Amino acid sequence: MSVTMSGSSKAAARGSLLRVFGLMFALAIAIGTTIGGGILRTPGEIAALLPSVYWIFAIWVFGSINALLGAGAFSELGAMLPCAGGPYVFARRALGDFAGFFVGYVNWFSNNASTAAIALVVGEYSATLFPQLAGQTTAVALSVFLVLVALNWVQVRAGGWVQKLTTLAKLLGLGVLVVAAFVMIEPQASAVAPAPMPQGVALLAALALAMQAVIFTFDGYYYTVYFGEELKDPGREIPRGMFRSLYLIIGMYLLLNAAFLWAIPLDQLAHDPFAGGTVAHLLFGFRGDQLLTLIVVISMIGVINSGILCGPRILLDMGRDRLCPPQVTRVNRGGTPDVALLATALVTLAFLVSGAFDSVLKVTASLMAVLSASMFVCVIVLRKREPDLNRPYRSWGYPWTTYSGLAIAVAFLVGVMIADPLHSWIALGLLLATWPVYRAVVMLRDRATSTKT
Repeated sequence: MSVTMSGSSKAAARGSLLRVFGLMFALAIAIGTTIGGGILRTPGEIAALLPSVYWIFAIWVFGSINALLGAGAFSELGAMLPCAGGPYVFARRALGDFAGFFVGYVNWFSNNASTAAIALVVGEYSATLFPQLAGQTTAVALSVFLVLVALNWVQVRAGGWVQKLTTLAKLLGLGVLVVAAFVMIEPQASAVAPAPMPQGVALLAALALAMQAVIFTFDGYYYTVYFGEELKDPGREIPRGMFRSLYLIIGMYLLLNAAFLWAIPLDQLAHDPFAGGTVAHLLFGFRGDQLLTLIVVISMIGVINSGILCGPRILLDMGRDRLCPPQVTRVNRGGTPDVALLATALVTLAFLVSGAFDSVLKVTASLMAVLSASMFVCVIVLRKREPDLNRPYRSWGYPWTTYSGLAIAVAFLVGVMIADPLHSWIALGLLLATWPVYRAVVMLRDRATSTKT
C-alpha cells in the first residue's frame, strides 16, 4: 500500500515552514502581542501629563492614526516579501546586508529581553492568584516559559492555538470590564479640580511623553509579518490581519479609556498607577482584583508565546543568508525551527535568570525606534528602486502617508534620545561596534562558500 504525503508533511520533510495558519491566527498574533498590561496602566500616566479629557482622547486618536500609518508600510512590505524574518528581510532587501544584520539582531535580542521581562511579570502576578507561590517569582516565570517552549517545539499549531485562546480570553475579559464599568458604576464628581493643563514648552514636553507611552502601548500590531511563509495566503492575510487587528485594538483602547474616565474622577486617575485594577476593585472588590490579575496573566502568557514564536523566525531567515550559523535553518516535522527556538530560549532564559533584560530594553528602545523609522524608508526605497516588484497590497495614500509616518517615527526617536540620552549613546556605540562584527561574519561566510566551491 502506498502512502502519499500531504503538502505540509513534504514541506516539513524538506525543512520548510508549514503553511498552516489563516486569518484567525493573523488576528490573534497581532492583537495578542499588542494588548498586554500596558493599556491598564498607561491611562493614569497620560492623565497625569495631560489632565484634560479632550487632550487624553486626542493623544490616543493621534496614536491610532500613527499605528495605521505604520500598518500601511508593514502591510506593503509583508505582502510583497512574505518571509519569516520580518523587518530583517525588508531592511536587507532595501538597505543592504549590514542594515539587515543590524536590524535582525537588534530585533531578536529585544524580543528575547522583553519576553524575559514579561515572564517575570507573570511570576509576580501569579502570587496574587495563588498565595502559596509568593516568593517564587523566578520559578513560576521559568515554568511558564519552558511549558510554552515545549508546546511550540512539538508542533507549531500548538503555539498557534495558545495564541488564539489567550487572545480570545483577554478580549472577553477586557470587554466584561468595559461593559460592567458603564453599567454598574455611577460616575462621581471630583472633589478636587484637576491640575491645570501645561502651557507652552511644558505642553510640548507633556505631549511628547504621552505620545511615547501611547506608541509603546500600540507596539506589536505588525507581528503578522513574521509569518509570511506560514500564512496560507500572505498577500491577503497580512494586510487584512494587521488592519482588522488594529481596528479592534483601537476600539478597545478608546473604550477602556472611556470606562476609566467614567469610573474614576480625573484628578484621581492622574495619580493611579493601575487604573484597570482600580476599576475592577470598584466593581467586584477583592474578586475584582483577582479577575483583573487573571486577565493580566492571560494577556502576558499570550505575549510570551508570541515572542517564542517570532524570535526563532528571525534567526531562521538570517541563517538562510549565512548571517548566523546555518544550523538555525532546520525545521522539525511539527513545523518549528527547533535549533533557532533552542537558541532563542537559551538567550531568553539567560536574561530571565540574570535580570539583565532591563538594561537591554533601555538600550534597544532607541534602536527599535530606528527600526520603526527604517520600515518607512524601506517602502520609499523599494518603490523607487523596484517599482515592478509584485505588490499584493500598496500602502494607501503613498507617498504622503509614508512620509508622514516617517516624520512621526523620527520625532519619536528624537523624543526617546532626549528622555534617555545615556542609553541612546550606548545604542549608538552598539551600532558602531556592530560593523566589525558584521564584517567578520561576512568574511567567514565568504570563506566557507569559496571552500565548498
